Amino acid sequence: MKELDVVKLNKEFKGLKAGTEGTIVLEYDGNYFEVEFFDDNNDTIGVFTTPIELLETVNEM
Repeated sequence: MKELDVVKLNKEFKGLKAGTEGTIVLEYDGNYFEVEFFDDNNDTIGVFTTPIELLETVNEM
C-alpha cells in the first residue's frame, strides 16, 4: 500500500463500520497509514492513523 491508494476497512475501527472506504494520505512506516475516510456521498468522515492489518486495497475499475 502507498499514498493515494483507495482502501477499505476489514473490521470496525473508531466507530467506522467494516467496508468504509478511504484514501491513504500519508504512510508512516509501512505499518501505519493516515487515511481519510469517506461516507457514501464521498463526504469526509475523518482522518485517522490506521494500522495496516485493518486495511485492504480496493480494486477500482
